[in-house]
Amino acid sequence: MTPILECKTLCKAYKNTVALNNVNLQVNPGRIVGLLGPNGSGKTTLIKLTNGLLTPTMGELLIDGKPVGVETKKIVSYLPDRNFLAQWMTVDQMVDYFADFYEDFSRERADGMLQNLAIDRTRKIKTLSKGNQEKVALILVMSRVAKLYLLDEPIAGVDPATRDYILRTIISNYTENATILISTHLISDVEQVLNDVIFIKQGNVVLCDTVDNIRQREQKSVDDYFREVFKC
Repeated sequence: MTPILECKTLCKAYKNTVALNNVNLQVNPGRIVGLLGPNGSGKTTLIKLTNGLLTPTMGELLIDGKPVGVETKKIVSYLPDRNFLAQWMTVDQMVDYFADFYEDFSRERADGMLQNLAIDRTRKIKTLSKGNQEKVALILVMSRVAKLYLLDEPIAGVDPATRDYILRTIISNYTENATILISTHLISDVEQVLNDVIFIKQGNVVLCDTVDNIRQREQKSVDDYFREVFKC
């Protein structure tokens, strides 16, 4: 089986700061994976490298066996940690924009999720609440029929009800052969949907294992084990 994501001695440095240090990693298809670590641990850097927004200082990163480039971007759907929506557009205009830009965009999937939320599609993005803007952004990203979804802090800064909706949307709107990589430090909220976890600390991968293995071996939740590994 070809890993959907593979890192080989991957390094990324910014001037005097090492963001990722000799990362060796394999993520298999069909998994929901938590990329877990405190702020500044290298999570966003790894996601941006996977999406081609950054280039490695050293090492190699492969998506579905291919170097990051035009072909891999066709199979990767990316939700950044900052609001990317055009505030002057309406919800419908954002849907049209995604449909025009991405060949794998499913209008049917987007229409269904927007209808479930009862979001007024004629409203401009800037008139929506922060929670609804987060939902629209996630809907757009999850409406692509991609092989790899990169979700950077998808539940940060939103209320618990919105978090629950976002997690339900994530697990119910991707094909079983696709992979979702969720970057977060809110472990207890996402643990229920994860198959595997990657612990990253100061640019180093310190653990890569299944959720079931961690619970059986450590006799505690992933959240509790995370707190133990990353305690100050």
